[in-house]
Amino acid sequence: MNNNQKQNNNVTINANKDSSLTENWITVKEINNNLIFLDSKEMVTGVKIQPKNIFIMDQNSQAIMIDTLKTFYNQVDFEFWLIVADRPVDISVYISQLEVHLGNVQNPAIRKLIANDIEKADLFVQNDVVDTEYFILFKDNNSEMINKKVRTMINNLASCGLIASQTSNEDLRMILDNFLNGGKSFTNRTVTVE
Repeated sequence: MNNNQKQNNNVTINANKDSSLTENWITVKEINNNLIFLDSKEMVTGVKIQPKNIFIMDQNSQAIMIDTLKTFYNQVDFEFWLIVADRPVDISVYISQLEVHLGNVQNPAIRKLIANDIEKADLFVQNDVVDTEYFILFKDNNSEMINKKVRTMINNLASCGLIASQTSNEDLRMILDNFLNGGKSFTNRTVTVE
């Protein structure tokens, strides 16, 4: 049995105590200083990677990027998780700006273009459009090792042509919300799973 299977079994055993409480599934003590502190004294953090569309690159550039990413993943010598999470997009400010601009424009052709943009933006809102964000997370109980791993990942991802930064408190909360609470934000420590 590998580590992942052991961890999954522990989660299942803990979840059976009272499966309606998220606290029984995970043991999060707090989120602070860009870290998730677990009851086990371990800390979870990682990097957030800005997306890059390789499909608009020429084939040679795509192949080089894929090869450098393979090298990156093969050089990581600790357990990590690749997380892809959707974050709701709030474009209400953008829509408000368009509406103000529409009220100030007299040219009928420009007014029509702005009205079309407002309609498209409303479609995004109605269809719950999201940004997809990419993370690599890991856990450790040594803060020096955490800092070293984060710096190494950021530098190695930069050599792959990707921009990365350490996960923020907000990122970590969003990841927990996304996976443990159906994407709904929570303010209290306890989250009820329905």
